[in-house]
Amino acid sequence: MTVTWQVVRFALVGAVNTGTYYGLYLLFGLRLPYLAAHVLAFLLSMVGSFFLTSYFTYRTRPTWRKFLLFPLTNAANFVITTVGVYVLVDLVGLSARYAPLMAAAAAIPVTFLLSRTIMLGPDTTRTRESLVETVATK
Repeated sequence: MTVTWQVVRFALVGAVNTGTYYGLYLLFGLRLPYLAAHVLAFLLSMVGSFFLTSYFTYRTRPTWRKFLLFPLTNAANFVITTVGVYVLVDLVGLSARYAPLMAAAAAIPVTFLLSRTIMLGPDTTRTRESLVETVATK
């Protein structure tokens, strides 16, 4: 699988993950302050993102090691989006309803590079299909 297809698949997973995150954010926001809703929605959507990223984006088998490292890759995403939400809501004055979507866009390139490093690191065990694709593209 080429990097181009990984980017396309990453974008699709990102769209699903963003929708999941945003739906949870709005749901939790009914009872929680916006930053608490953001943190909780982020953590829950990250678990789903790990499995989609593993199986769909990079076609690799999820492992405990990757699962434990995946949050580290999302730490950059978390910092960028959390600071972004705060800046957009409290400093710029945008609606807390839409600020997370704008903040998430800034985190996409960093998250792709970090997740690719974790998922396709030297100890990665790939699925049979990904090995066939790798051989076929060379």
